[in-house]
Amino acid sequence: MTSSSDSSLAVTAQLAEFAATVDWNDVPAHVRGLMPVLLIDVFRAGAVGRGKPWTRSVDALFGGTTSALAATVFYSGRRADPARAAFINGTACGSLDWDDSHVAAIIHPGICIWPAALAVAEATGASGRELLAAVLAGYEVAIRIGMSIQPEHSLRGFQGTPTCGTFGAAAACARLLKLSPEGVRDALGIASSFSCGLSQFFVSGSDIKRIHAGKAAANGVEAALLAHAGLTGPHDAIEGSQGFGRAFSDRFDPATAVKDLGTGFRTEWISLKPHVGSVRMQAAIEAAIWLAQDGVRFDDVASVEIGVHRAMIGKLTASRPVDVQQAQLSTPFAVALALALTPGRSGPVTLTIDDYEGNFGDPRIADLSARTTCSADAEVERLTTAESVAARVTCTLRDGSRREHFIASPKGCPQNPLTVDEISQRFVAIAEAGFDRAAIDAWLAAARGLERLDSVAPLLALRAGEGEKR
Repeated sequence: MTSSSDSSLAVTAQLAEFAATVDWNDVPAHVRGLMPVLLIDVFRAGAVGRGKPWTRSVDALFGGTTSALAATVFYSGRRADPARAAFINGTACGSLDWDDSHVAAIIHPGICIWPAALAVAEATGASGRELLAAVLAGYEVAIRIGMSIQPEHSLRGFQGTPTCGTFGAAAACARLLKLSPEGVRDALGIASSFSCGLSQFFVSGSDIKRIHAGKAAANGVEAALLAHAGLTGPHDAIEGSQGFGRAFSDRFDPATAVKDLGTGFRTEWISLKPHVGSVRMQAAIEAAIWLAQDGVRFDDVASVEIGVHRAMIGKLTASRPVDVQQAQLSTPFAVALALALTPGRSGPVTLTIDDYEGNFGDPRIADLSARTTCSADAEVERLTTAESVAARVTCTLRDGSRREHFIASPKGCPQNPLTVDEISQRFVAIAEAGFDRAAIDAWLAAARGLERLDSVAPLLALRAGEGEKR
């Protein structure tokens, strides 16, 4: 529980002051260099998610809304009310379990913050530099709030992406609306009442997780716009006696939310995911791919044991997933899928949403998933950090022999990062199926040179009818 001295920390006001005043010039170069990577990664997922049925459903519901302000629906020439555009775009980018992640905060900040911030940046005519500063502020706010309440927040049944992501989206949008520190504080106060998102989908499946980021993005836009219109929120909405921290966690640590604020950037701990699925599954998938490439044949595997961090058990360890969404969050299914698909592929192997959808009904993969167990592994827990999660995969073969591989730092984590060139190549590999290469290259040039853009319009120029293959 929080001490009385900690209770005096003005968390909401300090985060608001930071979001309103952080100077892009004062941000360390390596953090500034990370931001375009995060942007490209979000659009990479959105290039796939835009065509999925859940995104089309949200688009059909909200895509025709209009207001005095308007923002572009990604990869289209259509414009909608900024909050609704953020909802659609957040759903497209965040519905695949292919999003950036922060292990310690247990959130996916980018899929909430970029769609919200881009909508408001477009509506207000912000420059690329202004967008970058706002998005970084949003990341820091969301991550720091998440770190202050985890893991108890998740253990109580909340998903941190929509709960904390709403704060990050609100902070970024409030910054773009040029609100004062007090105005940003009001936006965070309003966001505290909009914050929502439960994790029952881990247990029961369903589509609800697919719209969590979109809803958080829309909530952040609306909170910032309401504050811009003059509405107020509680000045202590995060740290108050009945505020977000205590309402949503059994262990709220205010000091964690504001420690070295402005000098230490938690955004640098972000992980990117080569494979669809939880960030905590990436090492296990990578280990399974390694084993398959080293000669382990799928049909020879009698059973699989996966050494995991104990925090994954019960949420990411279902061996008989009930639908595709739950399969994407099942370490046993993902490992079985990797063992099955790797032998037929050349070059770097990536598990995509199409792999899960196309193979969910395969009885062979389902059978091996059911023969896969997960257990807490002491070495995994010792090597798991605030930045990455390790894993061990052991295959027992039908002849009784055992093959094992351990991954301490999976590709995409801060210790083994994806570079801007690597993430650009991954974006091209996804986008070239739908768009002409010249249009893709122009978009990438804009994204990589975001700091020099006078407006965000070039980021929204890759769309149907203007560079899309027919």
